[in-house]
Amino acid sequence: MRIITGIYKGRHFDVPRTFKARPTTDFAKENIFNVLGGYLDFDGITALDLFAGTGSISLEMLSRGSAQVISVEADRDHARFIAQCMKKIGADNNLLIRGDVFRFLKSCHQQFNLIFADPPYALEQLTTLPDLIFEHDLLVPEGIFVLEHGKDHSFESHPHFIDHRHYGSVNFSLFR
Repeated sequence: MRIITGIYKGRHFDVPRTFKARPTTDFAKENIFNVLGGYLDFDGITALDLFAGTGSISLEMLSRGSAQVISVEADRDHARFIAQCMKKIGADNNLLIRGDVFRFLKSCHQQFNLIFADPPYALEQLTTLPDLIFEHDLLVPEGIFVLEHGKDHSFESHPHFIDHRHYGSVNFSLFR
């Protein structure tokens, strides 16, 4: 896993083979971040990474200038790996929360410029995520929510849907 661009550009992290989480491919990550660059300036934003997995997205957001990134990951080993990666780059503006994403969303009272969710594609509640984000008012005005998902889901009829991108088998739906 590597950081594509920004202040930590080119840094590599070896993801343990035992991990269930699959980091977003470099190709898909680079492309979706290029798309996001057209919607927002990463410099100084507050971001939320749900189902943080390996921390790849959190690291990329920090590298591109996010002032604060909150990473939510339930798995103990994955959370430990994210903490180690953050320590390696010396990032002190990442708040790692080890816990259930749905519980976090229901109790969160902060708003974010960018929310990125990369849940397991087979997650039963995957389709409820856009509604939860907007019901709990977690985005600032003009904020963006990105949901990574498999090809079996379409969110184009959602009232906050603005864009869909796919790179190979990776799909991203964007909401505002």
